[in-house]
Amino acid sequence: MNIVAIIPARGGSKAIPRKNLIDFCGKPLMVWSIQQAKGSRHVNDVFVSSDDNEILVVAQKAGARTIVRPKKLAGDKSSSEDALSHALDQIERCQKKKVDIAVFLQATSPVRTSEDIDKAVEAFISLKADSLFSASPLEDYCVWKKNGQKLESFSYDYRKRGRRQDRKPLFLENGSIYIFKPQVFRRFCNRLGGKIAIYLMPFWQSHEIDEMVDVELCQFYMIKNILRNSKETKTKGKSI
Repeated sequence: MNIVAIIPARGGSKAIPRKNLIDFCGKPLMVWSIQQAKGSRHVNDVFVSSDDNEILVVAQKAGARTIVRPKKLAGDKSSSEDALSHALDQIERCQKKKVDIAVFLQATSPVRTSEDIDKAVEAFISLKADSLFSASPLEDYCVWKKNGQKLESFSYDYRKRGRRQDRKPLFLENGSIYIFKPQVFRRFCNRLGGKIAIYLMPFWQSHEIDEMVDVELCQFYMIKNILRNSKETKTKGKSI
């Protein structure tokens, strides 16, 4: 079975300039996702898609194969789906065979492990899913929304608050791992479609890096809960 990991990493970023290359626990941020994917028992190949030459060089040194993304697919209004579609076409052209399963990892969600990727892939296969997203259970979150000028309780009924244990579970899509069949992705033009499955992760793994304030928090959890038991490998990649 041909299972590939795709990590989109464009050069532009407004909130944090050069975000994919910032130092995170001693390495460029995106390198963590590359190493986690390469440490997976199920992923056959790891690809980084970028419009930025420096990112491509760093990715190759970290062991990924690289895909040069057109500038028109790397602007502020470009979607991850644009990058994924282009990457899938390039990968299948290069490998001269179809991708059976694609694992989409966001470089800005580094607080994960290779084991998480393996377990997510195993869940995807065992559940015969078409797509999967990682998520964290939200326990005792009382969420409200605005309806015009009126506030409404959204995740519960404030008039019948009841016990936390009796509320229906909610799940936060945490952006860490997405898995899909390429044919389903192309049919829906979306990372999620068909039979959708879920892989649950602890809430502390839901933090991602959007602003500088997120870096310190993610580093705390990365060091405390993951790095103390981690092992690193060094590999070399090549471009396509």
